[in-house]
Amino acid sequence: MCWVALDRAIDMASLIGGEDRVEDWTRTREEIRTAILDKGWSEKAGAFTQYFGGEDLDASNLMMAIVGFLPADDPRMLATIEATERDLTDDRGLVFRYRAEEGVDGLAGTEGTFLLCTFWLAEALARAGKVERAREVFERAIAFANDVGLLSEEVDEQTGELLGNFPQAFSHIGLINAAWAISQAER
Repeated sequence: MCWVALDRAIDMASLIGGEDRVEDWTRTREEIRTAILDKGWSEKAGAFTQYFGGEDLDASNLMMAIVGFLPADDPRMLATIEATERDLTDDRGLVFRYRAEEGVDGLAGTEGTFLLCTFWLAEALARAGKVERAREVFERAIAFANDVGLLSEEVDEQTGELLGNFPQAFSHIGLINAAWAISQAER
């Protein structure tokens, strides 16, 4: 997200009085990009990973396609999307942020699947031109809205119970962004 902040600051420099800093911001943005591309990709995992030198996947890496860090159809992004679907998705088609049972976060216990991460997957798929698959993922996620259309933060993998913050604004933002990306990809 540091790359995103700098990228957007560069775009807005004239609006925020930062024209004199664009050169520094651009250099730093490119240093961050180079570090991520060189150290964040794992040949062994065949995907971008949760941390430099690691093998653990993290669905937040789908954001690279969403924020414009890499095109969604870049081979590394396509591989990351595929790895996320293969290794971070439950039987219902919902996405875990990462595999908490591996202890990578240092916290005891597990977590449910995250609706926001599932919408990220739908959006990344749409941006990669995999519109039919994006729609399938999207439809699975919205099936977990309650009787008045509200979404929770997480869904229990075993029971389908809505977990976490409720209603969760991030889940709704993810829904809107994924729906928009799918509609644009269908044009």
